[in-house]
Amino acid sequence: MKAVFARLFGLPTAVDARVRSFAVASLVVQILIVATGGAVRLTGSGLGCPTWPLCTDDSLVATPEMGVHGAVEFGNRLLSIIVGIIAVILVVLLIRMARQRRDLFVPALLVLVGTVVQGIIGGISVRIRLDPFLVGSHFIISAALVALATVVVYRAFAGPRGEEWSAPAWLRIVTHVTSLLVAITVIVGVLTTGSGPHAGDSTADRNGLNPELLQHVHSWPAYVTFAVSLALLIASFRRGGRLRRFLIVLVAIEVVQIIVGVTQSRLGLPELLVGVHMVLAVCLVSAMTAVVLSLRAALPVADGSSSTH
Repeated sequence: MKAVFARLFGLPTAVDARVRSFAVASLVVQILIVATGGAVRLTGSGLGCPTWPLCTDDSLVATPEMGVHGAVEFGNRLLSIIVGIIAVILVVLLIRMARQRRDLFVPALLVLVGTVVQGIIGGISVRIRLDPFLVGSHFIISAALVALATVVVYRAFAGPRGEEWSAPAWLRIVTHVTSLLVAITVIVGVLTTGSGPHAGDSTADRNGLNPELLQHVHSWPAYVTFAVSLALLIASFRRGGRLRRFLIVLVAIEVVQIIVGVTQSRLGLPELLVGVHMVLAVCLVSAMTAVVLSLRAALPVADGSSSTH
């Protein structure tokens, strides 16, 4: 049945332009949903649709009476549907190569499953009036989905993972330590946001932690991450290749993120800068993922740009 379905719809047997396009689209919308989710929180629209899965008890969509908060929250829900549709299409495109390209199919499938889980968590968070820890887990899962989507994009363009390393052992170890530091920075950042003023609604609880202390604690792993990343970049210049290119991107994002973080703290956490900080956080996760993937050489594969059989 699967083979009949695949032939009927001309699904690819090798990575082609369709697979690459939807892989990139999946990564883009996973980042965009973080931006719109941040807009929901930062505009106080977290309860703009006071229930779920409907927007109100009587309406699936936001009504004019709900004003801008309803429009912002419902807009985020609409984008989540688009995110899900793209995830489904990508998995379908990879069905015929599921066995030989498990490195693509498995993370794409996890993105789809995670997107569904995200929708459920988002709905529960509305029903329990934006519990800060649940909202925080919502962001952490988004960061994980961005990492998985990055894996799909990387493998779609670079090819399957090879057995040979493209970097010495010490550089691999330091890179993995850096990825751990990125994870710690993101998690502490989530706790910091959960203690601050942007709750998503004026009636929502905060996590009870000290926001001023957490701002300092959040900066410590961030600065260490930058220092180690810079050292990795300097060490990679003799090697060249993808590793150096992605380390340049990683360090550039960290520089901008540090500037935005310090500025938003000194200006009293203005909504726009907080939103930019959130989006940069998942871009940082994406870049770090690409750096880790670049530690291993990829296997060459034939281009399947015209393959539909």
